[in-house]
Amino acid sequence: MAPPQENRMINRKLAGGIRRRTLLAGVAALGAAGATAAGTGCSRVDVSGATGGGHQLEDLRKRGTVRMGIASEPPYASINNKGELTGEAPAVAKTIFRRLGVKNFEPVPVEFGALVPGLHSFQYDVIVAGMFINKARCAAVLFSDPDYESKDAFLVRKGNPKNIHSYADIAKGNYRMGSGIGYAEIDYAVGNGVKKSAIQTYGDQIAGMEALEAGRIDVFAGTALTMIEALKTGAHPKVEMTAPFTPEVDGKPQRDGGGYGFRIGETKLRDAFNRELHKMKKSGELLRIARPYGFTKEFQTDLTAKELCKK
Repeated sequence: MAPPQENRMINRKLAGGIRRRTLLAGVAALGAAGATAAGTGCSRVDVSGATGGGHQLEDLRKRGTVRMGIASEPPYASINNKGELTGEAPAVAKTIFRRLGVKNFEPVPVEFGALVPGLHSFQYDVIVAGMFINKARCAAVLFSDPDYESKDAFLVRKGNPKNIHSYADIAKGNYRMGSGIGYAEIDYAVGNGVKKSAIQTYGDQIAGMEALEAGRIDVFAGTALTMIEALKTGAHPKVEMTAPFTPEVDGKPQRDGGGYGFRIGETKLRDAFNRELHKMKKSGELLRIARPYGFTKEFQTDLTAKELCKK
C-alpha cells in the first residue's frame, strides 16, 4: 500500500491538470503555431498544406491507424495505471473513426499546453482531449461540433448548510469562495457581485476540499465534471457537490463546450466526423458511451463549433 503522502499526490494528479477554459490555455498554448495570429482570432494558422477539403481521411483509411493527441485529465482522456487509453473523448472518437473505416488507435500523451503545437507539427492526427472551443483556438484548430457542454458546480460542506446554489448566493451571503488559478469561475463570481477580496485560489479541487473542511472557505467553484472526478477519491467525506448549472453574468448564460481538433484545411475529415457525431447524438448513443465517465444528460448540447468560435 502506498504511503498517505504518495496517495495524496496521486489524488492531486487525478483531479488537477490545466484548466481547459483558461485564456492561458487558449492563447499561449498556440505557441509554436503562431500565438499572435491565434490570440487575436484575426487569421487562421494553416500548416497542413491541405487543399480542396484535404486528403487526411483517405490517408487514415489507407494507414488504418489514427494517432490521438491526449492530455492526461480524467474524465476527458487519460492513460490508466494499466497503460490503457481511457476517458470520454477517446471512447467517442474510437467509435466514430471505426465507422469512418479506421480501426486502430495510437494515443500520443502530451501536456495540455502542447496539444495545438503537436497537431501542427504532425505528431498526431487529431486532438482528443475534450478541448474547450473558443475564438482564440479556432484561429489555429478546425473543431468538430462539441460533444458535451460544460456546467459549473460548487463544492460545499455536507448538507450545504449555507444553502449556496449560485454565484448570486455567494455575493448575497458575503461568503468566502475558493476556485482554481485562472478559472473562469472567478470572473463569473465577480460579475455577480462577489468581492475579489473574498476569493481565494487553489491549485486544484483537492486543495479546495481541504480548505472547505478546514473552514477557510465556504464554497469552491469549478466545472462539474472535474468536481465529480475529484470526489471519486472518497478522501473528503465532509464535502459534497451541488447540482450542475450554467452560470450567468448580467442575465446572459455563459455556455461552453468541448470537441475534437483537426488541422486547418482538413474539412472533409472534420465534416465526416461531425456527421457520425450528430447521428450518435440523435440516437442517444453518445450519452450511452459518455455516461460511464460521469457525463449525464445535463452535459448533452446543441451548441455548434461555429457558435463557440465567435466567443
